[in-house]
Amino acid sequence: MRIRPAALPDIPEIQAIYAHHVLTGTGTFEEVPPSVEEMAARFATLTDAGAIWRVAADATGVLGYAYAARYHTRSAYRFTAEDSVYVRDDRRGCGVGRALLAELVAAATAAGFRQMLAVIGDSANVGSIALHRDAGFTEAGRLLAVGYKFGGWRDVVLMQRALGEGDTTPP
Repeated sequence: MRIRPAALPDIPEIQAIYAHHVLTGTGTFEEVPPSVEEMAARFATLTDAGAIWRVAADATGVLGYAYAARYHTRSAYRFTAEDSVYVRDDRRGCGVGRALLAELVAAATAAGFRQMLAVIGDSANVGSIALHRDAGFTEAGRLLAVGYKFGGWRDVVLMQRALGEGDTTPP
């Protein structure tokens, strides 16, 4: 497995991974998978705004992807990133997410971000919660019953970790 920056030719595989999670999981609250064209537009928009994208790949193709984008567009948030990590279903539990998140944390730190947030869909998403906890994130809060998917109310778990010097010095 190799971690590298994501590129436009990766979008069809990224879209397929995400579509699976949309249709079968509660880690995202989207209910209709975006098309390849929509994913390409999202990739371009986020990349143009400075987002960091990574893919894990091997001879079988893209195993997973992750990105960190500014948490909000207002200027005071410019040092805070939000991460997203998705792994191909047949490679879950094989360390792909862990490798992607580690690379994302390093790249976001190098880019000058000071905090990283994870907005995790569904408090029952123990895999994502454990992934982030193992990467140094702590739970910062929960939003109860804010999403309704697959016939049930879903919480959101907010997790956070400092990057680099965090809030110990001015940026």
